[in-house]
Amino acid sequence: MPWDRDEMAAIAAAELHDGDYVNLGIGIPTLVANHLPPGVSITLQSENGMLGIGPFPLDGEEDADLINAGKQTVTALPGASYFDSATSFAMIRGGHVDIAILGALEVSETGDLANWTVPGKLVKGMGGAMDLVAGTPRIVVLMDHVARDGSPKLRHACGLPLTGQGVVDRIITDRAVFDVVDLGPGAAGADATGLRRGLVLRAVAPGVTLDEVRDATEATYVVGLAVPDAPAGATTRTPTRAGHQEEA
Repeated sequence: MPWDRDEMAAIAAAELHDGDYVNLGIGIPTLVANHLPPGVSITLQSENGMLGIGPFPLDGEEDADLINAGKQTVTALPGASYFDSATSFAMIRGGHVDIAILGALEVSETGDLANWTVPGKLVKGMGGAMDLVAGTPRIVVLMDHVARDGSPKLRHACGLPLTGQGVVDRIITDRAVFDVVDLGPGAAGADATGLRRGLVLRAVAPGVTLDEVRDATEATYVVGLAVPDAPAGATTRTPTRAGHQEEA
């Protein structure tokens, strides 16, 4: 069966290292802080001007003046600091945040990200996602594999307005884990450098078949499941599937 949201967050938490400065997006990514590996301590940064965010407050203990970028009430750890938006975005644009874990509406097979608006729907603003994907060394996406109407969210090309082009490094869905990697010089669709980015399927949720992943995915990808760091409980070796290339 597919991973639930806590299991997805736990897979993403395995990305984090002791001492990392981390920005967590709205939605599923906020669960990541609940699943840190033993011995790993991170510092959470919020683009609205806070460093050192603690756990969500208990009912009745909320402080309306302490909120994250998603307008959720939070707590502050000892040593937390507060600053204006200019300082916050200087941290982000300066590459001082090690990893951002974000939600997405769509991701393309070359790592393009669309997560800030749906045309025709009310949006309060683009938030900090565009700065995060431009200034953060590693971008991990947490999202459902398909939209509510059943349409694929992993696309050949994003149909929604882009947040960033070629910025995503890993995609964790409720059904599978994909890495976005350089496929090498001469690959079809290579850019000016001679390289083309593409998807590699790294893991599937227990009970989810390769055919089910294929049917729910519009994007082209390479199957490369035999990896040492595959998430716990995930399938790590399967036969080649028709219609997709097996990674060398």
